[in-house]
Amino acid sequence: MKKLINFLTTLCLPALFASAPLYAAWLEVTGSAVMLESEHNARTNALEDAVYQAMAHAGADIASFSHLKPYLSTARAEYQFSGNEVRHIIVLKSGQQSGKYYLTARIDIYPSANTCHKVQYKKGVLLSNFSLISPQHAALGGIYQLGNDFTALLQRQITRHSQSFVVSGSTRVAVNPGLPSAMMMLAEDNDAQYIISGQITDLTSTLEQNRFSNDQVNRQFAATMEIMDGKTGEMLLQKNYREIAQWPFDRASHVDTQSARFWQSPFGQAVQRVSRNMMLDLENALSCRTSLPEVVNVFGTNVQVNVGRIHGVRRGDQLALWHSAGFIDQQGIPRNRMVQTEITLQVERVYEKSAELTVLQPDLASSIQPGDLLTKQRPR
Repeated sequence: MKKLINFLTTLCLPALFASAPLYAAWLEVTGSAVMLESEHNARTNALEDAVYQAMAHAGADIASFSHLKPYLSTARAEYQFSGNEVRHIIVLKSGQQSGKYYLTARIDIYPSANTCHKVQYKKGVLLSNFSLISPQHAALGGIYQLGNDFTALLQRQITRHSQSFVVSGSTRVAVNPGLPSAMMMLAEDNDAQYIISGQITDLTSTLEQNRFSNDQVNRQFAATMEIMDGKTGEMLLQKNYREIAQWPFDRASHVDTQSARFWQSPFGQAVQRVSRNMMLDLENALSCRTSLPEVVNVFGTNVQVNVGRIHGVRRGDQLALWHSAGFIDQQGIPRNRMVQTEITLQVERVYEKSAELTVLQPDLASSIQPGDLLTKQRPR
């Protein structure tokens, strides 16, 4: 998908937060979508694509994108919002070409310097492989590997575009919410705060017969996503997704789901849209939950933690220490409990996935143990 983003003008605003200045930006963006069910749906998808591009380019909080989506489904020439970083949208032009719907919009964005992803570290997630519920659905095109490829696609989506999360690992171990202790151990082994799992539930197709043109095959792509707290084993989010798109390949052909031809097809782009929506729902649901780096080793007044450069750690950052005091209640359910201390640590060395910290109160260092948690302190 070709993207067109023209930075038109940037206006400096008074600093509302001490940590960074704010900027207002007018962006002219062209979004696109495949024409299938109706022109209205294609327009909505193209407008959503344009707004998402603008928010990502301007550094706005993409976690708030889901709050805008219900309003974008109404066909209007102009949209105004309050209480959101996106303030104003003007649709400049739209049209169809080569089976796609294109929409160009001018979007006014006021990025905030105090959004959750800007004041805390990225949180690690563990991806479990997406499986096919009904492998027979994959017979058309022989796309039996789509579960593996969709997992890799979602991993790239999070790695490249997520503002609040980083993929710390992937696993083929089946995620079982009924075994929270085992899931917590799996998350701990991968330094993951959350576990993402899911299934592809529908790949069925329907034939649309046309009297004056070639018959068209439309295919479903439905999937589920579940997010589990790796610290407690609690299920945090369960959501279903569904898209329908044209299947342009010959019915007798074997389709390579790793090829550009597949991913540039209408069906491949619908699958990509599902992966982006999953990433956005992850941001919306959990971006403001506190990032919880964990102490993995203690050497006197030096402490090593399981977050590093990829999580956003920088030399000089200061973190508060919390003793982990989790317990199992009478029903056998693990409960997470944190006890705040007076200990502050400062980052001295940063590695890819870990960092070394120094205790600023050396007389209290003896009470620090592996498994203790930390929270990033905001600069004063």
